[in-house]
Amino acid sequence: YSTFRRLSMILVLAMFGMLSPASRGALMSASIVLYAFMGIFSGFFSGRLYKTLKGTQWKRAACLTGSLYPAIVLGFSFFMNFLIWGKKSSGAVPFTTMIALLCIFFGICLPFVMGGFYFGFRKQPYDHPVRTNQIPRQVPEQIWYLNPFLGIVVSGILPFGAVFIELFFIFSVRKQIEFAHAHLAVFQAIWENQFYYLFGILFLVFVILLICCSEITIVLIYFQLCGENYHWWWRSFFLSGGCSIYVFLYSIFYFKTKLEITEFIPALLYFTYSSLMVATFWLLTGTIGFFATYYFICLIYGAVKID
Repeated sequence: YSTFRRLSMILVLAMFGMLSPASRGALMSASIVLYAFMGIFSGFFSGRLYKTLKGTQWKRAACLTGSLYPAIVLGFSFFMNFLIWGKKSSGAVPFTTMIALLCIFFGICLPFVMGGFYFGFRKQPYDHPVRTNQIPRQVPEQIWYLNPFLGIVVSGILPFGAVFIELFFIFSVRKQIEFAHAHLAVFQAIWENQFYYLFGILFLVFVILLICCSEITIVLIYFQLCGENYHWWWRSFFLSGGCSIYVFLYSIFYFKTKLEITEFIPALLYFTYSSLMVATFWLLTGTIGFFATYYFICLIYGAVKID
């Protein structure tokens, strides 16, 4: 959730010219600061949803909410930076900057998530229009086109088609892996030396992506509910995140057709950071699809008239 809010705010600020790619480090610095302070919203909504799902170990859930994704991103980024240190590259991130990132994480982001989760868990759970049966019903045999793996493959086509053109330009941009005000240009041969300025169009594409992920997930989950299969919670997340599969395949295609990389370290850098981007995109689109489906199901069950 914090990733969604952070990305939305960054796109809005960049669209109005407050964050320019020509200003070195502006986008990444704003992203890090916003992610740290948006942790309170992430924790709040996660805590309230966790209580709605009748969870009891809220402290463990809060720690996972605040540490799982940042730990993966920072772990891989630090590992890549150590490899660049081994190559004695001048583009390596200084050790003091890495320590500063850890301080931001442990000193700002994690406490904000824990605090937000605490207040969210103390709130009343989300209201559901109907009560569920305590005895789960047996799910009948499903039709072949309701297969979850087929649904994931099909659901990602439309959102990927909506972002494909912008994705090409983003991959063509000179990629700078920046930490705070330190800059690590990932071997100019990996991504082309260009800057991206069309943030207005990118924001419009982001809105289209949001609508596509929501609608296609709602439609597929509706078909599933018509087949008397009520296991929609995780499936809605994976269906909406199916677009990330095509993004990863496109990154491989782009590497094979557009780039001329023969050394191991630059190729490892490319696929590592591309994988982190795909994982972030999967979490973002999955969250969009889940909350859209959750809202839709509450609406349709709230409209049911019980005599």
